[in-house]
Amino acid sequence: MRGGLTMRIAFLIGNIYGMGGTIRATTSLANGLAAKHEVEIVSLAQNAAEPFFTINPKVRLRTLTHSRGWTDRPEPDPEIAELELQPAEHVPGSEAERANVFNAATEREVRRYLEQVEADVVVATNPGLNSLLAAFGRTDYLRLGQEHQNLGQQPADVREHIRDVHTALDGLTVLTDFDRDEYAAFVGRTDGWATTMPNPLPDALYATSRLTNPIIATAGRLVPVKQYPLLVRAFAAVADKHPEWQLRIYGRGPEKREIRATIDELGLNARVALMGRTPTITDEFAKASIVAVSSEQEGFGMTIVEAFAVGVPVVSFDCPFGPRELITHGHNGLLVADQDVDALSAGLLRLVEDADERRRMGAATAATAAEYDIDSTAARWERYLDGLLTRRGKPSVWSRILRPWRR
Repeated sequence: MRGGLTMRIAFLIGNIYGMGGTIRATTSLANGLAAKHEVEIVSLAQNAAEPFFTINPKVRLRTLTHSRGWTDRPEPDPEIAELELQPAEHVPGSEAERANVFNAATEREVRRYLEQVEADVVVATNPGLNSLLAAFGRTDYLRLGQEHQNLGQQPADVREHIRDVHTALDGLTVLTDFDRDEYAAFVGRTDGWATTMPNPLPDALYATSRLTNPIIATAGRLVPVKQYPLLVRAFAAVADKHPEWQLRIYGRGPEKREIRATIDELGLNARVALMGRTPTITDEFAKASIVAVSSEQEGFGMTIVEAFAVGVPVVSFDCPFGPRELITHGHNGLLVADQDVDALSAGLLRLVEDADERRRMGAATAATAAEYDIDSTAARWERYLDGLLTRRGKPSVWSRILRPWRR
């Protein structure tokens, strides 16, 4: 950041009032950047009175529309109500279906916002918003997209937008070096257009696990990609040999019934607990001695960083791509053969049965966690934005007197 001058940074997000990895990461990054910059979070939709995660009072929060399913929703303008029933024209169909915040009304409001906002940087946080920012964003501010998923996870229509629409953006941030290389190769860009920018840890004081409680924990949305039924099956071997150990699964989502059915099938009702969601997962991880990751794919693996923040080693499938960039096998955790349930069982048993190794690995987690604290991540973003603005020769950041956000 040149001369300590302030940047105006806006984050576009689908629904800041929900709970999920992108929401948590955006909140943490906005909170961190607000220490030195003027930051705004712009939420397409609102379905609760207050955000689930705590937002720094310095961060301006703006909501463009209210969700149709919100019971306390204010009465919408008749025109808005009519537009909500029509599809968005510039968002991939699969993304509109997945995110459930895109329609003609939200698309119109995003377009109006992008046409009017005075900012130095606007960051879109999902593929649909990347498409809208590329289509309607002005060229006098930096237009940056974010991807929180592996390229291989993207549907065909989203991949088409990435190649044909998103490349109009000034840059794209991804979570791992593997993702950076894949996205760059896919769009044929070798000019640094895709950049690795991992998610930050929230700014907090973290407890340290004693690593003595007989608890294995995991956290995330209860969705197919997390494969929690496989984790329950892997844990069955632990439960058989060590009946004092418990598995705790934090989160909520559509796969709860399938997970519960697996628990019932294996007779593990007293050993596996579905804990629901929590805004402070690190507090819960600090009660555990091992954290497990059973995902088919992981965009980054924030669960791993959060476990490391409280000194807990992680046992994970060596799935694409996040775990292998965070876990050094045998040092701060264990990487086991991808999608091999027996290997996952063996990894969990190894740390359950060897308290000394568990403590040794737990002690090694702090150095990795420190790389993702909010100060380090915010400074990394500042260097990235400074470089982009300098290459563009944008004068306003360095020569203007800071003006308020235009409403």
